[in-house]
Amino acid sequence: MSTITQKQVGEFVAEDFRTAAVFTQYGIDFCCRGHRTLEDVCKKNGIETSELVHRLEQVLNTQGNQTIDYKSWPLDLLVDYIEKKHHRFVEEKIPILKQFLDKLCRVHGERHPELFEVNELFTASAGELAQHMKKEELVLFPFVKKLVKAELSNTEVEAPGFGTVKNPIAMMMQEHDNEGVRFRKIAEITDNYTPPADACNTYRVTFAMLQEFEEDLHLHIHLENNILFPEAEKLESRFC
Repeated sequence: MSTITQKQVGEFVAEDFRTAAVFTQYGIDFCCRGHRTLEDVCKKNGIETSELVHRLEQVLNTQGNQTIDYKSWPLDLLVDYIEKKHHRFVEEKIPILKQFLDKLCRVHGERHPELFEVNELFTASAGELAQHMKKEELVLFPFVKKLVKAELSNTEVEAPGFGTVKNPIAMMMQEHDNEGVRFRKIAEITDNYTPPADACNTYRVTFAMLQEFEEDLHLHIHLENNILFPEAEKLESRFC
């Protein structure tokens, strides 16, 4: 058991995304804070280590074809997937959620003042994510694609202005952490997206959309933090 408990949470999820559901059930952040070992998260969260290991082994030992093996994908394909699926999802959902949250504050804010804080947090997240994704699309992702192309053609890569891929990656990971903190706060304020008894349909739909947004963000960040970024650093090191 000692070997498995020293494995990082993000590594479990990178190898089999079905384990993400187990970590979520135990309130363990597998994306922004996926660098922690199983032993560390069990101690911090007061979880019996053998119990969590058992739950993970149940998932890992169950055959299933529903898991996408993102780790086997070429990095340029993974970059395109993140941009076209997750970045586009964020861009499409933000204006709708903003409209709904503004309406909820107007209609229900007096009885539920916590909505104003949720709206403020989401608005901050929307602005930061827009800038974050542009930096990835204009700076980091094109360089990763250059690395892939250079390896395939056995050519050299011109040194980027940012020095090494580790520099923008460090910035992106810090920004991921910031979003993780914001959405943990939103989940806390909304009692994990549970609408109140007097909630109208718009209220319920908005909370469901917020939860969907957070879940997509978890997968989005996981793909970058636990798969794309480490593999990009390894790829760059082969040119040194």
